[in-house]
Amino acid sequence: MESTHLLNTSKKRVKIHPHTVTAKYATQAPYSPQPGVHTHFPQPGDEGYDDAPSFEDFGSFLEETSDKKQLTESRKWRLTLFGSKEKDTANKLQTLGGAEGSEGGAKAAKASGKGVGEQLASFGEASVSASRLTWVGLLGAALAHGCLIVLTRLASERFSLGPLFLLLVRSIVQLVSVAVPLHRGENLFGPRGYRLRLLCYGVAYSLSLCCAYASLTFVSPGDGTTTWRLATTALSAILAFLLLEERLGLADGITIAAGLCGLGLVLLPTADESNSDSQTDPVKFWRGAFGWSLSALAGLWMALALVGYRSLKERVGVGTALFTVSWTGCLLAPASLFLLQEGWSWPMSAEAWGLVLGLAACSVAAFLGMTHALTRLHPSLVSASQSLEVPVAMLLHLAVLPLAPTAPEVVGNVMVILSVGWLVAIKLLPARGGGRRQREEYEEILDSPIK
Repeated sequence: MESTHLLNTSKKRVKIHPHTVTAKYATQAPYSPQPGVHTHFPQPGDEGYDDAPSFEDFGSFLEETSDKKQLTESRKWRLTLFGSKEKDTANKLQTLGGAEGSEGGAKAAKASGKGVGEQLASFGEASVSASRLTWVGLLGAALAHGCLIVLTRLASERFSLGPLFLLLVRSIVQLVSVAVPLHRGENLFGPRGYRLRLLCYGVAYSLSLCCAYASLTFVSPGDGTTTWRLATTALSAILAFLLLEERLGLADGITIAAGLCGLGLVLLPTADESNSDSQTDPVKFWRGAFGWSLSALAGLWMALALVGYRSLKERVGVGTALFTVSWTGCLLAPASLFLLQEGWSWPMSAEAWGLVLGLAACSVAAFLGMTHALTRLHPSLVSASQSLEVPVAMLLHLAVLPLAPTAPEVVGNVMVILSVGWLVAIKLLPARGGGRRQREEYEEILDSPIK
């Protein structure tokens, strides 16, 4: 835009052009035309009147090409560390497409015989159906995680199978997931431009599993799993805000905080643990501290993995993600075995092999449910829903290994169940009067003269 200003102005003439605007100010009246400055606009009936740009076209041109808009968008996306490369371009295409089709879409909606109510009902049914499938998958994943805790403990106590060895066998079995990306014609290591981020996701996920399984050597499976889940839920909320700019709603935040408080109650030491000699024995004390540290570190790595896949959800399928986690686990699990000097002990009976295969099947089911949910839900909501694994594991322990839980454990598990149940309810149950309000807003838009 180019402009020239002179003092003591009395008249102003503006020439509008698709690319430039030239403004000249006169110092005397009447104004005498100057060379190179057009003073006539096409009038209705004149030649070239239809080709002249309208003020609306010129306004949209300025809006799309303004430096302020480009600067705002560049600042917005540069703050997101894991933002997609094509996200800005896709948003621009969607904006242009929506602007072109808004008027036609409104007319078609009015002319359609279904009516506004039926359209809103169909949209709502499709959304609720997808949400229900997502939450069913998440609850199934939490059940599978609870079974994993019990199976890992049984394998360690009855068959002397180390946790890291179980992780290695599970990663090897999961390599059969390579058939999914091969069948779909996808690259095994992710699309071009996203392979490094997919590798970082696989390494973070596998490191989380290695730290979590290694901590079971130093602390009890219940305490290690609860610490892992608590750290994952809290840190995923923070990292999603910092790296993806995804915020939790007020109701979601309160519900997740209540669930975290329940997990904290589960972690309270019992009277026997408080009176044990681990407080005076330095070796036992530092072993326990190392185990707790590994559990918390596992939560940090898992939170990074969840946020990382959340940024790759539109580019990497669930099968490719499972294969990435499997082959990185096959590399990192033996390294962890070597560092911690954990012995190798192969299953020697059919029952032991059945338990190992069941553990691998539960791990695959849990992974699929969680990863699919990440394409639709906040990472912290996904992790918070998996807190149900703690009550599930407690119930299974009562059935397999009869151990009476303490009062804080019972209260904490009840709080976890109520928080997850409330979370599912507020996500799936429609708000009272919400459908009527949406219909009124939709009709107001359709009847508005401004589209």
